[in-house]
Amino acid sequence: MGNINWRTILRLGLLGSVVALYFSMIGMVEDFSNRNLIGDLLNLGHVLLYAGIAGGALFAAREHSESNTVGRGLIGLATGALGALLPSGLVLLSSAINMRTVFVNVNPALSNIITFGRGVPTGLLLFVLASAVVGLITALFTVLPETWRGPVGKSFGIVIISAVFSDLVRQVLTNIIGSGMVRSLYVGDAYRPLVAAVLFVGLIALFFWLDRRAKQSNETTAIPQTDAKARQAKNRRNIALFLGWGVFLLIAPWILGSFLSQVLFEIGRFVLLGLGLNIVVGYAGLLDLGYVAFFAFGAYTMGILTTTTAINPAPGVFTFWTALPIVVLVGVVFGLLLGFPVLRMRGDYLAIVTLGFGEIIRILALSDWLAPIMGGAQGILKIPNPVFFGLELNSPELMYYLVLAGSLLAAFISIRLRDSRLGRQWMAMREDEDVAEAMGINLVQTKLLAFAIGAGFSALGGAIFAARLSTIFPHSFNLLISINALSLIIVGGLGSIPGVIVGAIALVGLPELLREFQEYRLLMYGILLIVMMLLRPEGFIPAEVFKRELHSDEDTGGPPAVEAQV
Repeated sequence: MGNINWRTILRLGLLGSVVALYFSMIGMVEDFSNRNLIGDLLNLGHVLLYAGIAGGALFAAREHSESNTVGRGLIGLATGALGALLPSGLVLLSSAINMRTVFVNVNPALSNIITFGRGVPTGLLLFVLASAVVGLITALFTVLPETWRGPVGKSFGIVIISAVFSDLVRQVLTNIIGSGMVRSLYVGDAYRPLVAAVLFVGLIALFFWLDRRAKQSNETTAIPQTDAKARQAKNRRNIALFLGWGVFLLIAPWILGSFLSQVLFEIGRFVLLGLGLNIVVGYAGLLDLGYVAFFAFGAYTMGILTTTTAINPAPGVFTFWTALPIVVLVGVVFGLLLGFPVLRMRGDYLAIVTLGFGEIIRILALSDWLAPIMGGAQGILKIPNPVFFGLELNSPELMYYLVLAGSLLAAFISIRLRDSRLGRQWMAMREDEDVAEAMGINLVQTKLLAFAIGAGFSALGGAIFAARLSTIFPHSFNLLISINALSLIIVGGLGSIPGVIVGAIALVGLPELLREFQEYRLLMYGILLIVMMLLRPEGFIPAEVFKRELHSDEDTGGPPAVEAQV
């Protein structure tokens, strides 16, 4: 069975027990116990109660990867049983004294959930046994071959997540297959047990098939490029994948409905911001915390040109489409104006100056001095919706296409810039400005182009934002916009365009989907971010250069890249 480190088992078992105790004492286990996921067999309270215990058993089994199946099973049993220690102690303590005067959520209802309504000691014994079984199953999961472990883990996660967001899933399914068929899949808000089992097995088969296809594709790719058939097969797969994603993006709002279309619009808006800031921070290495200023310039310029203001007393001359090039140009000009004063600044100093620039713009928009132009605290009202060939884009489904077009355009330009001579100059400047200058790179021109292009993308996002809301206020352009845009490119992966998209989904889309959990929304959101940063500190989809830099001290066990090529 290998050497068992009981200290590791004790540490991870108690850690899982602390997590279970925390979720219990803050009220999440009790509040979510009414949210059934799979019939009456599993509810969200159970998932939260046993999540920490399962996590402790998973890490304990991984720490003993040299142990055989029996050894890992024993490790899972021991870790799971230890995970029940603190919640069991809480039940015993609450049965002896009244703890509700200090801990409001420690009440008889919580004790009934933990003890399955059987009381002390029978219920506690059942809870310890259930925790040990959860630990055993989790530990045995690590024994599965890699070809099965991935499909099983992904399938289980999808079943649980789709059950948690059952309202949204039912809305999507209703748009696809009709309400009558959807009602047969659910009992209340929960999956029917048979439906959950069929979905789980079907997803395992699907992921297993996809993994085999991916393996075959990798083997085909390894064939020398002189093989014309291999290249043609790879091209066909890429075209099919591209067409599949294109069709999905085109029909997505009519399948997902108004709420999810609005969520997609918000994601697309921050994708635009992220792509622009990715040029400044990810490519050029210039930390800009005042990026929201260009977003505000775009929104206010669109509002000023298309509504009644002191500058434009006769609206109607400019429509959304005729004002859009001017909006982008204004963003580029102000990007250049910001770039000139900060040409000699680096690092924290640059961040502080750009932060001040963003706050100055927000305060000016709020001031009475520019109120005749920018509306002051009252903002700009009655901004017209875009009209495309007689069709007014006044709904989330239609505005989705506008932000999708803007995001695709920004992504295309970013890709072309990344692979261009200017993109290589940005990356050289990011690594070391002194060396880049010594190599003949014009730092002034390179920095100004980064600020200008990034500002143009941000202004484009601001124009679309103003047209969607029809009303803008100074408080809509606070520092948090810049922080969110910076966070999403870090979480997604610096310098990576797919990373920007994934980061926007994680940091913008996920909080919107978690709104139904009310006061626990930000807590769950924060926990997910912490777990992600611990498991993937380089981001979800980082650029290869950042990934190499972060893992440069790890021994790959292979020959150096130059020797391997030779």
